[in-house]
Amino acid sequence: MVKVANDRALADRHLPEAGVGVDAVGRLRARDGVAGSTLDGPGVVSPGAPGVDGEPEVSGISLRLIAGLAATVHGSVRSQAGRLDVTVDSTAPLRAALRDASAGTRLTHRLVLADAAALAEHGGGLHDVLTALEGASAAAVVVSGLTGRTAAAVAKAAEATGLPLIDVPLDHIATFTTEVLTAILEHQTAVLRRLEDADRALVQIVLAGGSLDDLCEQVVGFLDSAVMVTTTDGRVIARAGSARELEHAAGLECFDRTGRLLTESEPMGPRPDGPTANRAAVRIVAGHLDHGVLIAFCSHRRLTVDDVRLLERAATVAALAITKDQAVSAVESKYRAEFLRDALAGRAGSPTEAVAHASSLGWDINRPMVVVVAETDEDDDRSTRDADEVRFLQQRFARAWTHAVAVRDPRSPVMGFSREVVALIGVPPQADTDQVMRVVGEYVRVVRGDGGGGRRSFSAGVSRPFTSVAALPQAYDEALSAVTVGRQMHGDGALTHVDGLGIYRLLALIPDGADLRRFVSESLRELATDESPEYAGLRETLGVLLDTNLNVAETARLLFFHYNTLRYRIGKLEKILGPFTTDPDLRLTLALALKIHQMRGI
Repeated sequence: MVKVANDRALADRHLPEAGVGVDAVGRLRARDGVAGSTLDGPGVVSPGAPGVDGEPEVSGISLRLIAGLAATVHGSVRSQAGRLDVTVDSTAPLRAALRDASAGTRLTHRLVLADAAALAEHGGGLHDVLTALEGASAAAVVVSGLTGRTAAAVAKAAEATGLPLIDVPLDHIATFTTEVLTAILEHQTAVLRRLEDADRALVQIVLAGGSLDDLCEQVVGFLDSAVMVTTTDGRVIARAGSARELEHAAGLECFDRTGRLLTESEPMGPRPDGPTANRAAVRIVAGHLDHGVLIAFCSHRRLTVDDVRLLERAATVAALAITKDQAVSAVESKYRAEFLRDALAGRAGSPTEAVAHASSLGWDINRPMVVVVAETDEDDDRSTRDADEVRFLQQRFARAWTHAVAVRDPRSPVMGFSREVVALIGVPPQADTDQVMRVVGEYVRVVRGDGGGGRRSFSAGVSRPFTSVAALPQAYDEALSAVTVGRQMHGDGALTHVDGLGIYRLLALIPDGADLRRFVSESLRELATDESPEYAGLRETLGVLLDTNLNVAETARLLFFHYNTLRYRIGKLEKILGPFTTDPDLRLTLALALKIHQMRGI
């Protein structure tokens, strides 16, 4: 059997094509299908190209297991307890490891093999050698054939640097090295077979037309955990797992109070040991499009790098399933959108025909409903985003509404158009405005989520309830007015009922904002500007006076003014605006001017 660690002749070049022991290991890898693996030097196992996060495609075995193998051949281990929990997926001779370390290559998960001859080359610089290996994050150093001062110097240097040291007797080093390589190869082969089994099972789900819930069920079978698929902003659209695991997952801090996964703060990929090591998340990506997140939760163990690799395979299959569903949905949505557009415009035929057609599409519109129009607050016409990104963001916004409505009222129509999302929401019979706003407010709260989640800000307008499809066009106009004027009244993120518009609804009908601005300027004069700090206070005083019908005592109480102070302010207002206290027409003009001044976007 070849003593790999002591073979100086092979230290800086590749292994021969044929060799006792080592070649057998190479054949073992080829036989077991470890693709992309080579033996780069004595005992050097390269497990294939690393992933994008720097981790190998397949993990290795625990250093604690390697320490146990050393004990079986009468070796000794010097290490801090926590350092034995790292994994080892390859080995390298000392010269190659130092060369890589000097070139800035990380030696993470690599076991460095050093014999007496290799260490003797560095003489008194053993501390520097081990410091360099520790700085490059080597897993451990295996030494053999050390005696006397050299053994003591290496042990002292290892203790000083904290690098784990495994000392194996010279006559057992070949056996030990072969056992380590065999253990690594058997582990990696098992992992690859598990990944291949997962690939076959998951792809079969897509080919058989299975859903994302079916895919989650299959992943649960491999990981013994709870698995969820969420949208890019964290809404759960599929899940699977035992009741215990799902309950454990729902109670974690990574979900907000609405049940949305906080994807904006949830790291992707493998995680270090810690409080979040029992869950792992990967993105579901198809080309340049991000379709969501696949996340697994396990209450009884930490999820390993190999578990994350399996999740990545599952995420690829999930991307295929989502892309397929979107292609089918796009065709179905085209007909749904055309019908809803016709219904909103009053072109859907008689009420009976419209109700029947809607029923064939899975919608129930023969009941009390309101129209909700939701528009993003960002002006896409002036956006710096390219057209594809704007289209994708609008589609994501529409999907958020579709999911929120489908969970709570699956027979309610909801469609996304180029500029808006229109939803017909069922309400209780004879519902008043407050009841309607509570129902719609719940949908808006779910779509927004807790804290925003990176979603675009949007405003929404709500119509009066209607019970006949014939009234749908009028309700749509009401919702459009509510969302437009509501944003002007309250700013971005407004939720407005048409009955709350009041006089603003009439003001919004004036198409030219320049006319409104001119009216405000002529009516309020210098109070229409903020050139002086007191003008805002005078406008507030005027507004309260008009609201209280010129009740001086009530106005003074509301503004916390002394009676004489308010009298002084009224006199100042009349010098600027005219005798509004005695002229009712002037009071109406000023009241309208103040309302217009409060509107945004004029």
